Amino acid sequence: MSRHVAIVTDSTAYLPPQTMERHGITSVPLTVVLGGEALEEGTEISARSLALQKRRSVTTSRPSPEVFAQAYRAAAEAGATGIVSLHLSAEFSGTYDAAVLASRTAPVPVRVVDTGMVAMALGFCALAAAETAEAGGTVDEAVAAAEKRAAGTSAYFYVDTLDYLRRGGRIGAAQALLGSALAVKPLLQLDGGRIEMLEKVRTASKAIARLEELAVERAGASSVDIAVHHLAAPERAQRLAARLGDRVPGLADLHVSEVGAVIGAHTGPGLLGAVISPR
Repeated sequence: MSRHVAIVTDSTAYLPPQTMERHGITSVPLTVVLGGEALEEGTEISARSLALQKRRSVTTSRPSPEVFAQAYRAAAEAGATGIVSLHLSAEFSGTYDAAVLASRTAPVPVRVVDTGMVAMALGFCALAAAETAEAGGTVDEAVAAAEKRAAGTSAYFYVDTLDYLRRGGRIGAAQALLGSALAVKPLLQLDGGRIEMLEKVRTASKAIARLEELAVERAGASSVDIAVHHLAAPERAQRLAARLGDRVPGLADLHVSEVGAVIGAHTGPGLLGAVISPR
């Protein structure tokens, strides 16, 4: 049976498929353009396969407004009388703008939200909205739940190199060049919808240890959900997740997943991330 309020997000939320199915969340895929060929994230290309294409030109692209329009029509046909559409930061992508364009001709009211988040930082927002809708909440209440979750969520990332972020325009060239010149390992954070340099650490092992400390400090003792992301570094991610499981007393849900091709195109292999989202 359809919910009164439908939840739509995009493929960069990296929610587990079974979670999306259980909560009735629809995902609209972004596109990776590889050597001139456009491929849908998740269905036609994975981050792992992308990482093998080292010599081919890679860019990413937002979904078209028509793809969003189709998702909104499908939700309405399934019985939804309102839709909340939650998306990655508009600083990263034109996805939010495409959703806004599509919302203007949707058969039911659509609230499009730029969460300022990405990866499971976005996924946790979508889950908060879905749980509110499942409990009979209105569109406004579902949006408020997502925005509250976004405001409390922190995301920290370790990358082996800033070159991918620099090439994609996701971090300033000066910061990237400084990191390369000093041969440091960067720790990044999601701040104001942007990827910003947080700290520069001398070795990978020290950077990952610092990532763990930041996650533990941010989690505190309150009830919290955590996601550990990686790209082509599953053992590293599992070790970090195990340590966080031991050290965070209020841990509710712990997710471990590889990022998709869109984020992978901008970070490169070796990515390790921690998303901390208090309930």
